[in-house]
Amino acid sequence: MLTVYAIPPSLYCAKLRILLRAKGLEWREVPPPGGYGSAEYKCVVPSGNLPALEDDGFLIADGEAIAEYLEERYPEPSIMPPDPRGRARMRERGRFHDTRLEPAVRRLFPHIRRDGRDPAVVNRAVVEIGERLEQFARMVADDLPFGLGDCGWPITLTWIELLGPAMDFSVELPSEVAAYRDRLARVPAVAAELADYRPVVATWLASAS
Repeated sequence: MLTVYAIPPSLYCAKLRILLRAKGLEWREVPPPGGYGSAEYKCVVPSGNLPALEDDGFLIADGEAIAEYLEERYPEPSIMPPDPRGRARMRERGRFHDTRLEPAVRRLFPHIRRDGRDPAVVNRAVVEIGERLEQFARMVADDLPFGLGDCGWPITLTWIELLGPAMDFSVELPSEVAAYRDRLARVPAVAAELADYRPVVATWLASAS
């Protein structure tokens, strides 16, 4: 059975769980020995990254590398379109999430606590999140079937939704992105993960703010 090193609130661990569910794979989840970033965990995973995956003695860390490995190692059911252009669009969708939207959301994390919050940093991040969502709205209209590049989106959109009330800001999703979010929510692998993950995020935010 696959072993996944993960912690409950991690965005990228949740993203991987959606992928595992979508491919119908079974896994056991364990916390990083010694805690995230610990010297003990780095003896297992030198980078200290989460998630990490172990498959029959083979260990790999980095979300995209794990996703591509699983797609090649367990090709059915595939989570990539069958044609080169569709696969390129799917990769573009995933890269945009990982390199454009998610980093903007992550910039809010050090400012969740009110007593350590810098309103100027929060405002800049919120503006950037809005800009990224507007950009994505022009990219998502092709309405590809659910695939690898979609797995992070429902998680990050959940963070945006729950961070707003906790940090006194609001972000209105463009209609195209709202429709995309609703389509993703109907995917069984996404629905199952969000049912578990939303309460974890809400509890974590309540304790951190």
